[in-house]
Amino acid sequence: MATHARPVPELDTALVERWQAGGGELVDLFGQVRERLGGVAAFRLGPRPTVLVTDPVAVQHVLALHPGRYVKRSHRARLLIGDGLLAATGEAWQRQRRLLQSQFTGPGMRRYEQRITGAARTAAARWASYARTGEVFDVGDEMRRFALDTIWRALTGHPLDPGTERELAAVPAVVAALPSLPADGVAAQGAVADELARIDAVASRAIAAARAGEAGPDGPGLLHLLTGAAGTRPEYDDRLIRDELVTLMVAGHETTASTLTWLHLLLDRNPGAREQALAAGAEGSAERRQAVQALVHETLRFYPSAWILPRCAAEDDVLAGYRIEAGTDVLVCPYLTHRDPGLWEEPERFDPARFTTPGRRPAHPGSYLPFGIGPRACLGLQFALRETTVLLEHLLPARAPRFRSVPGGAAYSITVRPDGPTPAVLAG
Repeated sequence: MATHARPVPELDTALVERWQAGGGELVDLFGQVRERLGGVAAFRLGPRPTVLVTDPVAVQHVLALHPGRYVKRSHRARLLIGDGLLAATGEAWQRQRRLLQSQFTGPGMRRYEQRITGAARTAAARWASYARTGEVFDVGDEMRRFALDTIWRALTGHPLDPGTERELAAVPAVVAALPSLPADGVAAQGAVADELARIDAVASRAIAAARAGEAGPDGPGLLHLLTGAAGTRPEYDDRLIRDELVTLMVAGHETTASTLTWLHLLLDRNPGAREQALAAGAEGSAERRQAVQALVHETLRFYPSAWILPRCAAEDDVLAGYRIEAGTDVLVCPYLTHRDPGLWEEPERFDPARFTTPGRRPAHPGSYLPFGIGPRACLGLQFALRETTVLLEHLLPARAPRFRSVPGGAAYSITVRPDGPTPAVLAG
């Protein structure tokens, strides 16, 4: 380690204790750390300091340039996703990622076009029904139904049926419960045992169908790839396939649903943005698609899919001139990087044009990372952007939802989601 490196500045323990006494969100503490000490700073909730990283150069150093020095440890959702791709490390992670990677890039994405469009048309038909009847519906629930239908079609080749949808409601229930589960693993498992049993039953049926060669109307899905891999890769037993199935549902369902729900809430507060996107070009034009994608990107700037990315220093290092000792917990926080006024002009203003106007967004790759960057960036990035864009192309020209009430804030778990229901009617 370089001898000239400085110690990481650390937030005064009195301020940490004041935050603890006030019962604030963890993100509030992070905000204090960043505001007072800068983009590489430490705080202490236990015996050892944790280093918070929001500076884009340091972000790139940790995630993209030196991922071998800053490694993942146990994933917060491990009791749900097991040894799936999000939680896997080392050689196991490399093998699992190689198998899935081709499915989510370039030509691989084309096999999902029909499935994404089918799910979007189903959601648009429900939307049209709500417009005709004036029924009150929950926007968040609708976005979850769409996202779950989309990923289920990708996994199995089948549209989501009502029975499976009811059983898989256990997935967001477990995700929402994660922050409040007991620290003890056995106790945590027991607290959500019923939900996990329902998820396992659905997974078991789907895996058996894929092993039997049953394909849906859209053809075989990702499950068929996973079950087929077992012939040459013995690690792909039913348990690992189950873990990958649930991982793909969580990663391809919860994050997308949260993004779309936030987008509708942001458009409710900024109605002119919706009109500008529709006026950018004719239906189906490249200009309108670019404008719709800008809505998605600006929403992801406010509420990134991965709001915090935990890592552990595997060896001593120097990060942006600061000493990092092996064993130090490092938290990269895209949520705060995306709201840094030193990087983004008026960061608290919803302004999709910053993603369509040259020079309006920071150029450094560590400045905008809603899906992470580097080798562990989200595998389904293109899938998520495609499904959100296709759904919005179907829904934006229709009536806009008029919210009866809106959540007072955000809930910070694996994702950042609205903290409460989002009842709405479609405006006349």
